[in-house]
Amino acid sequence: MDFERRREGPRYNRVVCNCSDGVCTGIKNKYGANPHVKASQVAVACSPSDTPSRSKSYYLELKDLSYKIIKKPKDPKGAWETIKAEWASLKAKPSHYVLKHINCEAKPGEVMAVAGPSGAGKSTLLEVLAGRIKPGSGSGSILVNGQPMDMQHFRRISGYVMQDDALFPMLTVRETLIYSARLRLPSVVPTSEKIARVEALMAELGLSHVASTRVGNENVHGLSGGERRRVSIGVDVIHDPAVLILDEPTSGLDSAAALHVCSMLRSMAVSHKRTIILSIHQPGYRLLQLFHSILLLAHGAVVHHGTLELLAQRLQATGHKIPPQVNVLEYAIDSIDSLDVDRSSIFSIQGKTDIPVLSLQELFELDPARAAAQNLLGTQPSLTDSENAEVPDENVKLHFANPSSTEIMILAHRFVKNVIRTKQLLYARTIQSVGAGCGLGTIYLHMGYGTPGLQKRVGFLAFTLTFLLTSSIEVLPIFLEERLILKRETGRGAYRVSSYVVSSTLVFLPFLFLIALMYAGPVYYLVGLAPDTDAFFFFLFTLWLVLVSANSFVSFFSALVSNFIMGNTWVTGIMGAFFLFSGYFIAKDYMPNYWLFLHYLSLFKYPLNALLINEYTHVADKCFGPEYGGQCLITGKNVLENMFLDKENKWVNVGIMAGFAVMYRLMCYFVLHYKLVKRHR
Repeated sequence: MDFERRREGPRYNRVVCNCSDGVCTGIKNKYGANPHVKASQVAVACSPSDTPSRSKSYYLELKDLSYKIIKKPKDPKGAWETIKAEWASLKAKPSHYVLKHINCEAKPGEVMAVAGPSGAGKSTLLEVLAGRIKPGSGSGSILVNGQPMDMQHFRRISGYVMQDDALFPMLTVRETLIYSARLRLPSVVPTSEKIARVEALMAELGLSHVASTRVGNENVHGLSGGERRRVSIGVDVIHDPAVLILDEPTSGLDSAAALHVCSMLRSMAVSHKRTIILSIHQPGYRLLQLFHSILLLAHGAVVHHGTLELLAQRLQATGHKIPPQVNVLEYAIDSIDSLDVDRSSIFSIQGKTDIPVLSLQELFELDPARAAAQNLLGTQPSLTDSENAEVPDENVKLHFANPSSTEIMILAHRFVKNVIRTKQLLYARTIQSVGAGCGLGTIYLHMGYGTPGLQKRVGFLAFTLTFLLTSSIEVLPIFLEERLILKRETGRGAYRVSSYVVSSTLVFLPFLFLIALMYAGPVYYLVGLAPDTDAFFFFLFTLWLVLVSANSFVSFFSALVSNFIMGNTWVTGIMGAFFLFSGYFIAKDYMPNYWLFLHYLSLFKYPLNALLINEYTHVADKCFGPEYGGQCLITGKNVLENMFLDKENKWVNVGIMAGFAVMYRLMCYFVLHYKLVKRHR
């Protein structure tokens, strides 16, 4: 077993104690043996199977890497399909290379900046390196310490920070990083060690002074743009990755914030021997001094790879005169088109005009240092000819830091904190439920019995279900916002999709029960429904199941659609069909046979039947019609018979409602699992 103590930042040393079978072989740090180490300074470290050991650095090499977008036409079926396919092929853009024969290297302890004009392939290259997209067979190799990359393993030992921030606005900086640490670090690591790592990381990121400040967003006051970007970086480095990849980390930041972020990244690379690769768009002069090497892309190909000084030498060798007020990289990006066609040559500068002139890219291809590196790469193992060179085995399972039960507990705790702090949602649902209950109760106040009581009861129960089902649509934007964060966190292997679905369900169950109680409490006795206690609790239980079913239905469509407009259109349209075919507006016997399936799928049908059975079985002896000769012609029992409702089916309807809730949750899980996991493997 390995024991180690880690402290983030350049001022602290790592203390390691190697033990086997309960016998310690010694304690040492990077300066050698150190017998004077307190027991409190030694903590259990993650095993290699749980999280990668940071005693190892990673050297990345790209050898002749290409990425091509291929337009695959669908197989035509029939003459008309053939004609449409041919017409589409005439209008479709041909397949093209986004990356072409990329050769470069990224070293531990250094920051490599990927630059180039828009459309040069910067983001695509980073996504390939991060394992989010995969090049096809025979398109080059990505080597990690001289060995072909295993993308599933590489995603565990690396971090990928996307261009836009995806954070919970209601959490503080400390809470955001602690939740990330609890999810990314194994449960065997003590909580005190996780908290210590978070505190050290906040100090390194320069966030200690805003540790208790909420992250915020455009609607919630919180951090500045630069601070929020550093929190995003912290979320991805909390597990101490050996490789960190960032897509335009300075995008949207002012010059001071961008300089702060890049200075922090350079310090992080040097102090932790971390390999950092980032893309950047026209950086300033001071930012360029923080990068160890530059990878300049143009039209998907490498134009320059090396230091800034080497880029200046190559530009001068091709005959370019860089103005003193413009930095070298900015000039190269602005002049990228002329660089491809410029025929000024280093040889003509040397007076050898009889030798063919070369462009900057051709000069890069002939660079002796690059040729030596290519020879070195050629001697190392490659999977270029192997079918599995860049496409990982889809059967390889991604290992998670924690078991499912721990993930569910952590995610549920985070959900609760977010829901409680979203006061607008809490206040809105509280006012809506209590207000609707009291308002509707005053409208149907003391319905009584007789023919008016019969009509009012059916109308009241139908409107109650309509109100509860339609009010559930307002959680759609919340689900869509969480899905972006879910995509990031599951993409980096923080937890399982199933843990998210289960935890969100567990959190919403009591929340929805409170909403049902706040509505049912006042309205039930105001309108004068069946006075029995068990009738009230069944009424409350049915309303709760209605809300749970509607919540599951909305969550399924939030996983299925791409935006709020599409989600709202589909949910409201299908809800309207559920109302229409429930049997309340049109009897089942009068529905066309080809529409009957909607009658049985309706979320409106089964709770309405259950509520009607519950009400009229408890007032079976009450009169709901005219009396003749002292006898009532229509009692509560007769009402059920006329509606073809059997009191024995009350719990059957409840079971079907519960089945709908489970079914839509499972469908939500399968859609999310396919979109977030299967499709990206």
